[in-house]
Amino acid sequence: MTMVRLRGLLAIAALALFGLTAAPVQAGQAELELLSSYVGNWSGAGVMVGGEAPEAFKCRMTVAKGNQAKINYSGRCSLVNMNLSVSGTIGFDDAIKRYQAAMSSNAGYTGLAIGKIDGDQIAFNLSEKQTDRGGNVVRIGSKILLVNDKITVDFEIEFNNSGQVLTASVPFSR
Repeated sequence: MTMVRLRGLLAIAALALFGLTAAPVQAGQAELELLSSYVGNWSGAGVMVGGEAPEAFKCRMTVAKGNQAKINYSGRCSLVNMNLSVSGTIGFDDAIKRYQAAMSSNAGYTGLAIGKIDGDQIAFNLSEKQTDRGGNVVRIGSKILLVNDKITVDFEIEFNNSGQVLTASVPFSR
């Protein structure tokens, strides 16, 4: 795999890493308090494995109180001599009793994920198929966990033409 292709795919993976933005409505007090507990500045680092060599990267994210019953986030990752910016919203939709998250990025990617509640954690799963710059189909999967005042993002990229899989996990802390 060439470094140019790897860089492009790392950018797509980082987008999936933050992969979210929605328009939830009227959260209850408990849901709003839970989301508000994530307000603050976060940083994390990870290593992408599965390529020619492991690729280290760092990310920063700011979570702020948004309008209505939402939180807004904006993040930036440094990947192999490039920067990727993302922003989005997370909220709770009372009508469907689900957390929703949405994202947009400086690379033109947007995504939407539904959060599933399991005990004291909320898990957002995003799986998308994208086409890389070479015209090849790539599956991108991302799991974002909000649990016990921690944020963890796990993601993987699978290249359909070769079967190669790149993975990373990024634990964020304040």
